[in-house]
Amino acid sequence: MSVTTNWQIKPQQIFAMGPIVPVLVIENVDDAIPIAKALMAGGIKVLEVTLRTDNALQVIQKIADELPEAMVGAGTVTNPQTLQAAEQAGAKFAISPGMTKELLEASGKSTIPLIPGIASISELMTGIDAGLDHFKFFPAEAIGGAKSIKSIAGPFPDIRFCPTGGINESNMGNYLSLKNVSCIGGSWLVPDEAVANKDWQQITEITKKALAQAHSF
Repeated sequence: MSVTTNWQIKPQQIFAMGPIVPVLVIENVDDAIPIAKALMAGGIKVLEVTLRTDNALQVIQKIADELPEAMVGAGTVTNPQTLQAAEQAGAKFAISPGMTKELLEASGKSTIPLIPGIASISELMTGIDAGLDHFKFFPAEAIGGAKSIKSIAGPFPDIRFCPTGGINESNMGNYLSLKNVSCIGGSWLVPDEAVANKDWQQITEITKKALAQAHSF
């Protein structure tokens, strides 16, 4: 199955916008803009808002409307319905934890790029057959981590990954030092405590530190 896309933005453009993609679980819509601004002040350009809360689509829409310069996307997109809802909310890309035939087919009708998740070589080959070459590697630490991704580079040297799952400041160098890893996803940039205390400056400082460390690899 080959997917013919009409995507306005290409996955490689998103992967090239920075080494860290914050994975955001935002409960309160009112926190959306302060969190986004704090991350962007620290140097982040791409924001992944996961569809794990009842307000996630509202959060995406608010960021898309009020911060058009942000590359905001939807995470945890699992079927054609959530892909369509994310697109209608203003998401500029979609990330899925896995990959199904139905989701791939829906992505061919969408104007926003889909970055599907893979956890095996067989899944990767299915995605490649569909014409894709940029993937999420999930859950990274649980399925072999950086060693697994490094081994994939042999038979698939042109494939690029954004690993997510169990990645933080202590192990991100293991991933970012690999040639086939363009960026990583992580949630540690936005601690629950900082959000609860409305300490947006803390998020900015954590982001600056993380990006400085990431660029060193």
